[in-house]
Amino acid sequence: MTASTSTLVPSDFIRDIVAEDVRTGKYKLIHTRFPPEPNGYLHIGHAKSICLNFGIAREFGGICNVRMDDTNPTKEETEYVDSIMADVRWLVDDWGASHLALNRNTPFYASDYFDRFYECAVELVRKNKAFVCDMTPEETDEYRRLGKESPFRNRSIEENLDLFARMKAGEFPDGARTLRAKIDMSAPNVWLRDPVLYRIRHASHHRTGDKWCIYPMYDWAHTLSDYIEGITHSVCTLEFEVHRPLYEWILDALEVPRPRPHQYEFARLNLTYTVMSKRKLIQLVNDKLVNGWDDPRMLTISGLRRRGVTASALRAFAYNIGITKYPSMTDMAVLEHTMRNEFNRTAARRLAVLRPIRVVLTNYPADRVEEVDAVNNPEDTNAGTRKIPFSRELFIDRDDFMETPPSKYFRLRPGGEVRLKYAYIIKCDEVVKDNAGKVTELRCSVDFESKSGGATSNRKVKGTIHWVSAAHAIEAEVRLYDRLFTVSEPDVGGDFKTFINPHSLEVVTAKCEPALAEARPPERYQFERLGYFALDPDSTPDKQVWNRTITLKDTWAKEAKKT
Repeated sequence: MTASTSTLVPSDFIRDIVAEDVRTGKYKLIHTRFPPEPNGYLHIGHAKSICLNFGIAREFGGICNVRMDDTNPTKEETEYVDSIMADVRWLVDDWGASHLALNRNTPFYASDYFDRFYECAVELVRKNKAFVCDMTPEETDEYRRLGKESPFRNRSIEENLDLFARMKAGEFPDGARTLRAKIDMSAPNVWLRDPVLYRIRHASHHRTGDKWCIYPMYDWAHTLSDYIEGITHSVCTLEFEVHRPLYEWILDALEVPRPRPHQYEFARLNLTYTVMSKRKLIQLVNDKLVNGWDDPRMLTISGLRRRGVTASALRAFAYNIGITKYPSMTDMAVLEHTMRNEFNRTAARRLAVLRPIRVVLTNYPADRVEEVDAVNNPEDTNAGTRKIPFSRELFIDRDDFMETPPSKYFRLRPGGEVRLKYAYIIKCDEVVKDNAGKVTELRCSVDFESKSGGATSNRKVKGTIHWVSAAHAIEAEVRLYDRLFTVSEPDVGGDFKTFINPHSLEVVTAKCEPALAEARPPERYQFERLGYFALDPDSTPDKQVWNRTITLKDTWAKEAKKT
């Protein structure tokens, strides 16, 4: 079996291992898994893991499971399961390989195997490789730190079997007893110092209800779930490297037949200008510092999707940053560059004015309306052109006019000229203000010999600005999103919430060219000179709501140089 000949097949140390296992025939079928805990929404770090695990399955003709690690009933909810599956499907469903997952719509659950887990634990007790311990969690941690054996370690097999059965029957309160593996309290790796396998927790589970009051710990559930599902390559982030000896000990202690799964670790994604701790993301949501888990400023997958990031751009980002064993910090600019690179090639161009100021063309006939030709996408020769209405009254962006400009200002000024993109050169003849001194209108004249594309349009001016016809413009709410934090590493140097960017969201009422009335999700657009935009789910037939996905240029580059 050979890797897929897709247009984008990365190379890294994990894929090299898989390729060698395929070459030697170690496994009949490559089988990976993505096993999130349903205690929150997925974020961009999970996207890296999804793309790695599903990518390996895709490239080597294998299968990738989605499995909920639902072993902690006090923190897990069905809402999170639903959001996780929506995110995974969005990220991989258009990837072009129908065999990617056995459970595309319904995930596997660790809780599916609770009976099997218990049977294996009983087997471990019978082998005298596990015991029931009465120490408190604090005492257990202290004894493990010191390498000191529990006073209950040498209970008889019969007593341990009896106590474990009574734990399952609900006879003891939370924290009264645990089941621990009997390994080696002098091991240099603390994870091998008689780790806890089961704890008592009288809590209702989102799937099994009140059937269980003992729940398996992560390492026990993770290892056995991998084996039960036939996983071949169990890919984890680097913090689980110290857990691997326990993973292997469990499989050896139970004497499960080969082939067995093997665990491999890679460095997790660390990204500037964000936080990816679930605990901190939950704080942002609960403290209402953002508008929910899918707030477009959040680096959750649902937030990125709502902002307008495409699955293909997110996959390209995950591929481009690579898979290594070495922790590093990835600049947010890399993600933004990936988005711009895709949207520049694929997004249709449209005109929109975010902060409109009226322009009256005093020498243009009041009853005249003409259509000018505009290119849909200069990067795509097949995208064609469209017609934009042009009339006596227009809107331009207030940022494109300055009454007293600095030197080398090439946009509109009193007495100055600019070209209206796709149309004419105009000159500002008069500035109209209200009683408060605010500019309300610009009165300009048109050079009719300067129309773009015309035989006499060779006269040059240094500035070109965008515009829309006032009579034909449609009104829309536009949400201008920016980075949520003002510093590159908000986790460092104090309370991360103090670094929230007060300008991370600005809402404006824009005037847009009429062609945007036909816009539908999931299309992406470049509002010329402004950035890339996508329709928000808040849009209605009567009112469009647009999210700025990304600006045209990296506006944070200068700030980075300052720091």
